[in-house]
Amino acid sequence: MLPVIKWSGSKRSQAETIKSLIPPFARYFEPFCGGCSVFGAVSPERSVCGDICEPLISLWKEIRDNPEEVSCQYRQRWERLKESGSSEYYRIRENFNKTKCVFDFLFLSRTCVNGLIRFNSKGEFNSPFHITRDGIKPDTLHKIILEWSEKVKDTDFRCGNYAETTQDVTPDDVVYLDPPYFNTKGMYYGKIEFEEFLGYLESLNKRNVKWLLSYDGIRGKQDNTVGIPKELFRKHLYIHSGKSGLSRVLNSKDVFVQESLYTNF
Repeated sequence: MLPVIKWSGSKRSQAETIKSLIPPFARYFEPFCGGCSVFGAVSPERSVCGDICEPLISLWKEIRDNPEEVSCQYRQRWERLKESGSSEYYRIRENFNKTKCVFDFLFLSRTCVNGLIRFNSKGEFNSPFHITRDGIKPDTLHKIILEWSEKVKDTDFRCGNYAETTQDVTPDDVVYLDPPYFNTKGMYYGKIEFEEFLGYLESLNKRNVKWLLSYDGIRGKQDNTVGIPKELFRKHLYIHSGKSGLSRVLNSKDVFVQESLYTNF
C-alpha cells in the first residue's frame, strides 16, 4: 500500500521481509508506529499501535474514524497552496505549532522537503517546504486515505511511550519495535534512553513475549551497529533498505543502507 502518512525512518522497503519473520500471534503491537508500513504489510486482525507523538496518533484516529473529513481538509489546504504558493505552507506550519491541528499535520507531512519530518528542541515542526513540488494531489490521497481507513478500522491507537503502549501484552502476542535509532539522537520526535530501553527488552523476555527490533546497522562504509547485549536476543540479521533519503538530501550522495533486525525467538 502507498503511505498515507509519510514518516521519517519508514520501513516500507523492508516491510515484506520483516513480515515474513513474524511468528503467529493473537495481537500485533507496534509502539513506534509512525507511518505503519510494517503494520500495513502484516494486516493483523487484532492490533495495538502507539507513539508518543500526539498529533500523529490523533491523525491516525481521524483516518480510522473520519476518512472523508481528513481528505476534505487536505484538499482545502492543497488548493490554498496552489493559489498562494509557499507562504501558505509556512502559515499552516505556524498554525500547527500553535494548535497541533491534525489536519495541518497531514498537509505538512505531505508537502515538506522530501517528506522528512523534523521537530526542533521545543517540539515545533520545522521542516521547510519542498519548493519543486506541491505535494500529493487530493484525488490520489483520497483513495489512499480510504484504503488505510479500512485497514486500521479495528486498530487500537494509543498515545504513550513504548512501555505504556504494550503494558497489556501477553505471551500470545508479538511486538514489533522501530524506535529512534541510537545514532540519530535529536533528529526525531522524542528520545529513547538506551539503558532504559534495554531493560524494557529484558522485561519482555521475562514475560515470554516475542519481539522484533529494527535498529542501527550499516550505512555505506560506516558500521553503526549498536552493541545490544547478546543475552537479550537470539538472532541478528541485516536487511537491505535501499538508499539513504537523508544522505541524498543533505549531501546529494547515494548511500546504501542495511539495517539491523533483532529477534528474541
